[in-house]
Amino acid sequence: MLRTQITDAMKDALRAKDESALSTTRLILAKLKDLDIAARAKGNMDGINDDEIRSALQGMIKQRRESIALYEKGNRPELAQQESGEIAVIERFLPAQMDEAAVKAAIDTIVAATGAAGIKDMGKVMGELKKTYAGQMDFSLAGPLVKARLGG
Repeated sequence: MLRTQITDAMKDALRAKDESALSTTRLILAKLKDLDIAARAKGNMDGINDDEIRSALQGMIKQRRESIALYEKGNRPELAQQESGEIAVIERFLPAQMDEAAVKAAIDTIVAATGAAGIKDMGKVMGELKKTYAGQMDFSLAGPLVKARLGG
């Protein structure tokens, strides 16, 4: 279970006195606790599942990439470096990310499978990609590729 891996990584970082990994794993666990509490309000007493955890981790990476861009624009390389370090720790808990060629191949497969013919079918294609490749694909990069493939 992914939650156990994250907890074990936090313990390992604590033993190794790796402050960066420790603070990042604590941030992840705090985020998961918030999501568990939100899930309880919806009647899910067991907390969120691994797919939802992966989705949350993807969101955390996206936030950090946006912060890096802002820090670089603001000439704050030390903060951008810190965010990059956090991304490296978060990515340990995600499956290997697909490269651009693999994303394009996956898009072609989904387009053929769904019979998508134009830009109006973009939502259908993106939905199928998210269902099939959750945690493996950066959808902020896939969106423009799908749009280009569908002639948008």
